[in-house]
Amino acid sequence: MIKIGVTGGIGSGKSTVCEIFESLKIPVFHADLEARRLQNRDSLIKSQITELLGADCYNQEGLMDRKLVASRIFTDKALLTQMNQIIHPAVREEFHSWILGYPEAPYVIYEAAILFESNTAADFDQIILVVADQDIRINRVIARDQVDKEQVMIRMANQMLDQEKIKLADCVIDNNEVELLYPQILKIDKSIKENGKIR
Repeated sequence: MIKIGVTGGIGSGKSTVCEIFESLKIPVFHADLEARRLQNRDSLIKSQITELLGADCYNQEGLMDRKLVASRIFTDKALLTQMNQIIHPAVREEFHSWILGYPEAPYVIYEAAILFESNTAADFDQIILVVADQDIRINRVIARDQVDKEQVMIRMANQMLDQEKIKLADCVIDNNEVELLYPQILKIDKSIKENGKIR
């Protein structure tokens, strides 16, 4: 099974890119959504997070207060590292189980915001990086998450710069709303299906 990682900084539009891959019948594992599910439903993970961040990080319904947690971990790198150490191994385990359900797929995609930062890029055959200018990314996140610019900048500061990730990626998709996404993705899809990799 060919495993392709898709990553990109916050607001880059990697979810939109993955929706297009899904429209081409390519299975996509959404690591960040899976992380959220585990944070809310896995009792061991919930207890570890509560021990790390405090009982108030979950509301009365047992759901994570994501704004409160973000305010703590994105301003404390040690806490962020510990949080990632709780979540990432569990997400990877879920991925390995999930992939067994698609034996006939030409390839599968693992979508995650911090593939390089979490040192998981080596788990994949190739990495696609989605990029967009910072101002575009900021405006997208403000509109999507209803947060202010300062909060977006704090989150961005905890991710590698695109210039660094471009050197590590096998392929870059430009999502600056100038170059069309579909032709870029169709070219990648064709290359993987015909050559087993992105050329």
